[in-house]
Amino acid sequence: MRYETIADIYSANQKMSEGLFETLREISSEQASILPDGEKWSIQEIVEHVSMVDSGVSRICAKLLAAAKADDLPSDGSFELSANFGERAVAIAGRKVEAPDIVQPSGQIPISESLERIRASSESLKSMKSDLERFETGNHKFPHPFFGDLTAGEWMVMAGLHMRRHTEQIQNLAVKLSK
Repeated sequence: MRYETIADIYSANQKMSEGLFETLREISSEQASILPDGEKWSIQEIVEHVSMVDSGVSRICAKLLAAAKADDLPSDGSFELSANFGERAVAIAGRKVEAPDIVQPSGQIPISESLERIRASSESLKSMKSDLERFETGNHKFPHPFFGDLTAGEWMVMAGLHMRRHTEQIQNLAVKLSK
């Protein structure tokens, strides 16, 4: 996916979110709570983890946007990923990564509650869209444990890719559970 504007990020992330929700429609709550052999997390725990990451990204983007608004530098709405982001994205693709403690699922949150948190984070980010397009946010960054320092736009791209990665993981678990 090419991201040339902030609007491109929103569009891509919407599709990834729809993919997650569509995938989960096919999974019963009973299936979601089963931990298949050889797996670390159940589907319910994966969705909880995604909701935690999304909530964090929303908060981080709000802080980065506030700093950009204080600078009051206009943006043309264009966007460019850093070379480091692209390199790290390639390096992580297809590789299992240990989630930091702060986003480790408890396993106690029902999928419905996690999905509501994902929706709330999405709405929070949607409320920032016009300002993310209006203000230059590239001067402010917040560190990611694997990608390093990221801009608000890069945090949103990372969140979308993260969601897609876990949607694929859920689809693979669903196949295991149906056997």
